[in-house]
This record gives sequence, structure tokens and C-alpha cells, in this order.
Amino acid sequence: MKKIAFLFPGQGAQYIGMAMDFVKKDPEFKKILTEFDKKNKTNLFQIMKEGPLEDLKKTKYTQPAILFHSIVAMRSLIAEIDIKPDFVAGHSLGEFSALVANGVLNFEDAMYLVHKRGEFMIVANEDQPFAMSVILGSDVDTVKQICKKASQEGIVVAANFNTPVQTVISGTRSGVEKANELLKKEGAKRIIPLKVGGPFHSPLIKKAGIWLSEEMKNFDFRKTNIPVISNVSALPETNPKKLRENLTKQVTSSVLWVDSIKYLLEQSIEIFIEFGPKKVLAGMMKKIDRKAKVLSIDSVEDLDNIKQELRKNV
Repeated sequence: MKKIAFLFPGQGAQYIGMAMDFVKKDPEFKKILTEFDKKNKTNLFQIMKEGPLEDLKKTKYTQPAILFHSIVAMRSLIAEIDIKPDFVAGHSLGEFSALVANGVLNFEDAMYLVHKRGEFMIVANEDQPFAMSVILGSDVDTVKQICKKASQEGIVVAANFNTPVQTVISGTRSGVEKANELLKKEGAKRIIPLKVGGPFHSPLIKKAGIWLSEEMKNFDFRKTNIPVISNVSALPETNPKKLRENLTKQVTSSVLWVDSIKYLLEQSIEIFIEFGPKKVLAGMMKKIDRKAKVLSIDSVEDLDNIKQELRKNV
């Protein structure tokens, strides 16, 4: 039996109509969305189905939308083929999806928690001018050194280590702009300012982690035999208490995605299955290890193709 890891994406891959083919295929999925809207006085189902895109981009909607898409894609596969991961991992909010996948969190509870997490992450910044940028073509050490140097102008940290040559930085507007300027001089190939609702994975939203920690106390985190690779340590974890702590830390900590994938490769994972919109993690994987086998499920059509692939390989 080949070793398998399930992967779950974070924010940024959302699109109008996401997950709707899965909803059409299984009425139970629609029920989960309508119940979520009823409980939280939201219109997530309508926003996912028809937009507007500006609403879908709001963090409080983006996060449950992506988690929902990821889990219904996974459940649709598991319903048709007997498959169980050896490890799970998720990028930022995707860590919540991973904890649904390994049985730690209830699906509906996770949707509620990421909805609140999205709200908290926006409010916590308290209207300070902020920025985030994607840095392409600079190695990790250079980005770290420049962030340290630019911190004399304002807070700036490496937020996401996505690939060996793609790092996202986050912080105050002055800190990020100074880092952009210095990184350009140091030879960064491209710097892309991000349109985001807050300075994610930075100290500016520390309060969001505190509020999320309080919110999570109301929910059951169950034991699991399937380890999740934590964003904050890039190491496996199964202890429910530690999992909560890691989710709290993750709000302001860097997402150690490159190290997480390297750890999984060291555990002889042969097949990675990505569940969720736009196949973003598969693109990152090519930059981390081109030889790694990644199967991505964004749609029902993908599901049919990957079932055949897995029957041949697993």
C-alpha cells in the first residue's frame, strides 16, 4: 500500500460557483450550507453560488467557503473509493480542513470556527495601515534578513514560506514597503502586493489568536491516529490540547509550508491528494519537489479521473 497525505489549501483560491457541482451531486452538502447560513445569519451558499466576488473575498466568507469545498471534495472521493491518509496537512486555514479530515473536528464546527477566525483576523488589526506582498525569486534566508532590517521602519515578518523562492511578507504598510524596496535591490525577480483584508500571520493581529483560543474552548477536539503537520512547527501532532495551541499560535506565526512538505517527503509519502479550489498546492509542490506525485480534486470531473488513477496506484 502506498503512503498517502491529504493536503488542504488556504485563502486566495476562491471563485464564484466553487463546490457547486458537488452540492448538485449530493443534497446533503447543500443542507450543510443552508444550516450554516441559518445558524450564523449569513448568506454563504448564495455568495459561493452567484457572488458577488467582492463578498466572497471577505475573509469571514472565504475561509468557510474554502473549507467547505475541500471537505466535500474529500468526502465525495472517500464515498467512492476506500482510502485513508497516513498524514494530513493544510495551508493556514487549511489546517482546520485537515483536522476535519483526520476526525479531530466536526465539519460544521470547523466551518463556524474559520468563519469566526476570518472575522477576528480583520477586526484585530484595529485599522492600522498594513500590507502584504508576495516575494518571488528571493531565497528564504534573504527574505528573513531583509524583514529584520526593514523592521526599523515598521513591523514586517515572513508570513508564508510557500516554496523555496516564493515567500509572503506581512506587517505594517511602512515595514512591508521598506522590505519590498530592499528586496528589489537584493535582486527579487518580482514583488506582488496582495489585496487582503488584514496583515495575516503577523503580530498585528495577535488579538485574533486570543479570541480564537477562547472560541475553540466551546468545541470538542477529539483524539486521532492520523497526524496533522502543524503550520507552526512543520512537525506531526495528534494531541488535542497541542492542536488547539498550534491553531492559536498559527494566527500570528509563519506558515512553514516548505518544511511541512519536506517532512512528508522524508516520511516516504508517495501520493499527495489536494482537495479544494484551483489546485494551488500542486503548483507549489512543483517548486518544492518536481518529482512528487500530486492529484488535485477541485471538481466532480477531477474526482472521476483521480478515482481511476488511484485504483491503478494504491
